[in-house]
Amino acid sequence: MDASHTAEAIENHNLAQWLMDLVRTGLTKTGISHNDTVVDIVYLVLVIAAAFLLGWLLQKAVYFVVRKIVSMREGVLGRELLKAKTLGRCCLILPPLVILALVPFAFEDSRKTLVIVERIAAVYALVALGIGLASVMDFIFNYYNIHENTRKLPMKGLLNIGKGLMWIILVIIAVSIAVDKSPAILLTGLGAFAAALMLVFKDSILGFVAGIQMSQNDMLHVGDWIVVPSTPANGVVLDVTLTAVKVQNFDNTIVTVPPYTLVSTSFQNYRGMVQSGARRIVKTLTIDVPTITAITPEETDAIVAKYPILKSFVDGLRQAGKTEQDDGGLTPINGTIETNLGLFRAYICLKVYNSPLMANNQQILIRLMDATPYGLPLEIYCFTATTDWDKYEAIQSALLEHLTVVCGDFGLGIYSSSSLSVSEDTAPAPEVPGAAQTQDSAKS
Repeated sequence: MDASHTAEAIENHNLAQWLMDLVRTGLTKTGISHNDTVVDIVYLVLVIAAAFLLGWLLQKAVYFVVRKIVSMREGVLGRELLKAKTLGRCCLILPPLVILALVPFAFEDSRKTLVIVERIAAVYALVALGIGLASVMDFIFNYYNIHENTRKLPMKGLLNIGKGLMWIILVIIAVSIAVDKSPAILLTGLGAFAAALMLVFKDSILGFVAGIQMSQNDMLHVGDWIVVPSTPANGVVLDVTLTAVKVQNFDNTIVTVPPYTLVSTSFQNYRGMVQSGARRIVKTLTIDVPTITAITPEETDAIVAKYPILKSFVDGLRQAGKTEQDDGGLTPINGTIETNLGLFRAYICLKVYNSPLMANNQQILIRLMDATPYGLPLEIYCFTATTDWDKYEAIQSALLEHLTVVCGDFGLGIYSSSSLSVSEDTAPAPEVPGAAQTQDSAKS
């Protein structure tokens, strides 16, 4: 395009003509020779400055209008939109668009400078577009996650996938613009690097698949207490992303586990226990075998006089001509009036069932285990009416303390080599709230 055509094009664009006249006037007043190169450079600088000024002014105008609307309507969506600064990031697209609109009038089409500037502006526009779209996606995700995601499903991995795909597409387009090649040619060439890309993005791909499986099967929510046996993870889930599940242990350490580890191996989720409002107790008292004896009616009456909670149980069996309770159900009174241990079992059942601290709508079992060289294990299986850790520990400790003391009134002794002790049928508990992790399972 020759100079006459350029001048004609400029004259047909009022804003460009005004800017060009302003440049020439300014150069004349400063005494600088205004040849074509100087005019073009000053015009380009002025266009870039005007583009950024226009973007800034429009951003301020948008914020002003939205604030007015929010103040009049008091909408939650508007306040969160302002707080997230989504509108400001979306306005970043304005400067490169203004540059692309006005720069062609400063250079001839045949000049390499015009091509370089236009390509740089186009790439800049794509980057600004990506920032704006990512901000919109973040806002939509955060709004949905706070107000709509009542099940606390791990959706952040899907957000990361969406943003990753968007940036991949924009990068391919930007590279195609920079090298002046069709995006289809670049995509065809990428096939040769498929194996390398699979290695680079292996964790992301596996995390994406694992995230879909966890969401589909409702396996994990933010806030769940989980235990992953193959890792030190034993705590509350803080965040679930495309490549990591962050777990805060009860000693305040943070453990990061790949999502595909949770899918490919087993892990324990205590969400069902928390939702049920009941937490399981499984404890064992080891009874000294020589202290287990038959009990006479007189001895039974003496024990009942001391512990009236047994009266209805004993009277019911005597009236029915039975010696043991044989009714089924969720919470049967498991015991007999033939032995002191049988009466003690009935006492524990009644004690647990009638306690307001226990969940009597859950299974209660007081049963004898296989004899050991140390004695006869008596297992107590029941549920507290709370899942709070400190309350749970206080309730089970108080129960064991009480049973340890009162068993002597039934003529029973707890095995001990040197002093009275209480043992469990499982390994010692760790120092964190997972103390019950080998015994306290979720009860859906």
